[in-house]
Amino acid sequence: MGVEGRIVLAGTQSGVGKTTLSLGIMGALIKRGLSIKPFKVGPDYIDPQFHRSVTGVPSRNLDSYLLEEDIIKGLFKKNCNSGELAIIEGVMGLYDGFGVKSHQGSTAHIAKILKAPVILIIDGEGMSNSAAAMVLGYKSLDPEVNIKGVIINRVSGEKHYSLLKTVIEEQVGVKCLGYLNKNTSLQLESRHLGLVPSMEVDQITEKLKAIVEMVEETIDLEGLIEVSKEVEGLQEIQLPTLPKKKHLRVAYPYDEAFNFYYEDNLDLLREAEIQLIPFSPLRDSKLPDNIHGLYLGGGFPEVFARDLEANGNLRKEIREKIQKGMPTYGECGGYMYLTNAITNFDGETFNMLGVFDAQAVMTNRLQRFGYNEVTFKNQKIFESEVKTMRGHEFHRGIVEANPNNYVYSVDKYRDGELISQWKCGLFQYHCLGAFSHIHFYSNLEFPQALIKAWEDYYHRIIIE
Repeated sequence: MGVEGRIVLAGTQSGVGKTTLSLGIMGALIKRGLSIKPFKVGPDYIDPQFHRSVTGVPSRNLDSYLLEEDIIKGLFKKNCNSGELAIIEGVMGLYDGFGVKSHQGSTAHIAKILKAPVILIIDGEGMSNSAAAMVLGYKSLDPEVNIKGVIINRVSGEKHYSLLKTVIEEQVGVKCLGYLNKNTSLQLESRHLGLVPSMEVDQITEKLKAIVEMVEETIDLEGLIEVSKEVEGLQEIQLPTLPKKKHLRVAYPYDEAFNFYYEDNLDLLREAEIQLIPFSPLRDSKLPDNIHGLYLGGGFPEVFARDLEANGNLRKEIREKIQKGMPTYGECGGYMYLTNAITNFDGETFNMLGVFDAQAVMTNRLQRFGYNEVTFKNQKIFESEVKTMRGHEFHRGIVEANPNNYVYSVDKYRDGELISQWKCGLFQYHCLGAFSHIHFYSNLEFPQALIKAWEDYYHRIIIE
């Protein structure tokens, strides 16, 4: 059954149950025969993995700080075809974004860009009439945000929901589309950067099935479908492309230790016909054959440091290939993997690749959190003139290195004002590593520079 439409599932704040409800709704609608396309607002990597576990298709990020509006529209249209229903999970609270004077980067901003109706998720625990005041406040703050329904989480039972439904619908005029009872047994586990990724969750299939069944019992799925269809068409946007390089083979780690990648970054490389080959630093004893570059994404190397150290043959091969000039890009977890060693939260130190003369150390608090602007410091990176990119950081680790060797100058702004500045990033042997996560569509000069480096290496090894 084809249903074409889109909805945004937004919360009043973090922890209100957006991910649980998003997964349950996606799964329940798939069971009804609908084709679902998942999306996530903001720079999150873990929630999209859960989306994929439910839907069987990649989930993509929509970020109005990192990306221009036309790029967001183009990526959305490219990945949501006729007859498909897009479910967009929000980030933090509905209006929480880059600053306090604008809603840039927020769920509300994405909803307006995509002209998508919003379903607001609220926490009903301990409330009655106050629920109406809460919904009215969110509805009134920005009349251009089209709040079309409310789902109430953590109610004490059907009678409690009926009370809240009555006051919200009568006093605010927004329809309630169901509820979830309090249920701590179905909460997804968390660790220091948010939810534990789906590939690490025991009995993930059973847990997701239980969430879907819970949603089917108390959520008005037909009402959600009707809301999703109340949308106007979006104009076609021609996205920029990169030259075809079908002869290039690039390896990237993908396992429990490394799995933080923007799907659109991988798509951009694949659309250039670059062969992307996954491998596991935890289990593979050697790299894929005949590769011309490495792309080391983020993840949790600190959690799996002991096993990464134990795979000495692979670490040696990666280090030697980089030292011989194989162009490599590593961000966040991949950056830490490139250092001499990682010291985990228990104070245990494990050897890593040893490409950079530096050490990664985990701390008990967030070191960097949020959006930033990255500027290369008077240095060509991959023989390119790339200057500035927008990025995002969210990590508890630090990298201890000679400060004179850092190649990034990083600025953090809020509402147009510079609020902090620091140095980061190392570059050696045609290998770049840094903490900032970069969305390639934020500045195509960066992936172009990376591809040129892989291309130059390809021609070099042919000559040799």
